[in-house]
Amino acid sequence: MAGALSAPIAPIARAVLKRGREGPVRGGNPWIFSQAVERIEPPSIEAGAPVTVHDASGVLLGMGYCNPATTIAIRMLAWGEAPPIEELVARRLSGALELRRRFIRDDTNSYRLVNGDGDGLSGVVVDRFGDVLVVQILTAGTDRMRATIVAALSDLLHPRSIIERSHGAVRKQEGLDDHAAVLAGEAVTGTIAAENGIKLKIDFEHGQKTGYFLDQRDNRAMAGRIASGARVLDAFCYQGGFSMAAIAGGAARIVAVDTSARALEIARQNLELNEYPAGAVEFVHGEAGKFMAETAERFDLIVLDPPPLARSRGDADRAGRLYVELNSVAMRALAPGGRLMTFSCSTHFRAEDFVRAVRFSASNAGRKLRLLAHLGPGPDHPVLLGHSEGEYLTGLLLSDL
Repeated sequence: MAGALSAPIAPIARAVLKRGREGPVRGGNPWIFSQAVERIEPPSIEAGAPVTVHDASGVLLGMGYCNPATTIAIRMLAWGEAPPIEELVARRLSGALELRRRFIRDDTNSYRLVNGDGDGLSGVVVDRFGDVLVVQILTAGTDRMRATIVAALSDLLHPRSIIERSHGAVRKQEGLDDHAAVLAGEAVTGTIAAENGIKLKIDFEHGQKTGYFLDQRDNRAMAGRIASGARVLDAFCYQGGFSMAAIAGGAARIVAVDTSARALEIARQNLELNEYPAGAVEFVHGEAGKFMAETAERFDLIVLDPPPLARSRGDADRAGRLYVELNSVAMRALAPGGRLMTFSCSTHFRAEDFVRAVRFSASNAGRKLRLLAHLGPGPDHPVLLGHSEGEYLTGLLLSDL
């Protein structure tokens, strides 16, 4: 457990904000940007060190951890007086589990247990796949809390295994190397999870992020409900989650397209795992946009779920053009009276910009579409009301007029 503190210490530093810059913090935004900080006392602290946060008059706002080298200089963990970090982590995890128990279906054992800031643990993601927990520790502050997090998860759930898969741009910005390890229990490379009654093979060694995209669970269930008798196109299908839901919902025909041969192979294994015939889905190894542009077939339900097209703010304009292009070809491939579920998971592309791009697409495609629903992640991916930066997945369910 490299980087962990066996006994996390109480805050030893104070961060004082500039006058008039405490408003977002009081409003519940856990991110404090470097330009809002007047000073840190003492001025030299280690990356990720715990700090108390005060307004310009010295009034205590709460507690968090600080990395002076990053744009997000402080991430709040608690407002007002904070308990010891061990107690705080245990309380946050217990509250997160209780929330999920109120929303997760009995036929589902795979869900997000901790969604970072939305669960009061900025920089921590925990996904549960049955008796296996996959943890992402993304910041210098949480890197120091690793042992405390693992101990609290073990006490709360007694999992067979706790695996860490911490990697990506945030850790790099925090000055951290990628880190993958077995933190507790058995060394597990994969498992079988259940989502809405459907069995799924989870690959912890090669799968994206923690092994599977759990944020689309409720949207996959919706796709299943509207797929009865439909010709379905699952564009950017990854491991076939929407395709499995469409089969369960009684789809007449399913075509699933992705550029990853490995993901398509796992999708085929998911078919077998659920005892569906091998021909229940036609898998196409290729570019989904090219397929939609060239196919003569028309589909009653199209699911368009591409990977992030804007990985930085500088990508936003390009992403807008790509979203217009992809949705335009999808709409042209839509049968009369058909339905389109279209998504953006780009953090740096705002929801209102995505809606605008889809409207341009409808005009380009000459289609008159009705908006049936705004879509997003399930309640196991909560976002603090004062933290719009935590929103990333947006979707639309559209129907041809």
